[in-house]
Amino acid sequence: MGARRRPGRRAPAPPLSVPRRTLDAMLIGAHVDSAAPLDEAAARGADAVQFFLADPQGWKAPVPRADAAALAAADTVLYVHAPYVLNVATANNRIRIPSRKLLLAHARAAAAVGAAGLIVHGGHVNRGDDPETGFDNWRKTFAYAADSGGFGLPLLIENTAGGEHACARRLDALKRLWDAVGDHEVGFCLDTCHAHAGGEELLGLADRVRSVTGRIDLVHANNSRDPFDSGRDRHANLADGVIDPALLVAVLRAAGAPAIVETPGGAAGQARDIAYLRDKLGR
Repeated sequence: MGARRRPGRRAPAPPLSVPRRTLDAMLIGAHVDSAAPLDEAAARGADAVQFFLADPQGWKAPVPRADAAALAAADTVLYVHAPYVLNVATANNRIRIPSRKLLLAHARAAAAVGAAGLIVHGGHVNRGDDPETGFDNWRKTFAYAADSGGFGLPLLIENTAGGEHACARRLDALKRLWDAVGDHEVGFCLDTCHAHAGGEELLGLADRVRSVTGRIDLVHANNSRDPFDSGRDRHANLADGVIDPALLVAVLRAAGAPAIVETPGGAAGQARDIAYLRDKLGR
């Protein structure tokens, strides 16, 4: 018989398998344009980069990249973000079924370039739908992928900023989502702007998240342009938003995971944010 879990606390999860060197919690990188991600990493002094493999607002499947072998062999750690339009939780068949198929296509394409994970938003159900439908649809998404040979790399589900019917905006919903999918090869991506805008206090957040998921695999380190619990997803550079930058640093330190900044200002603005984090975290 396995060890019993303490009530209300998820047992620590084993590391996700990734198709590259062991990930270092000291890694700091940025979301960049997909055309030449390794060049973008060099321009920012980044250890890691995140990018899209297709239009983030569109439904086209990714096409094979000519630089796939070079990306897979690079020392720079890669993450891929799935399109924003995907919503595998919805009860709307015209959205959910294409979302499942496209999520699998992006996962396979991300694995082909050696990505450490595919980040995907938690999705939502529509007003009037049973929230449990969304969590059950996530469960079915993993079953669909398993029937097709698996995703090929870990999915990192990201918390979202808005929506009263979201599956991963607040921790009570995230717990129900993790009860549905936590036994699969799934990780968690904590976005600081989304948490703030979504109504979750950042103080002590990393520990509260781990009590639900057992893990934090990546942090999207972003300040916010909008007030607490606004539901608005508008990122700001680390020293320029409404969140105390020291609180962002504290979240990253407590999370103990690689960090990606998704902040404005291009290479110069993101390089400043990366340098700021390295200085404050002693990295």
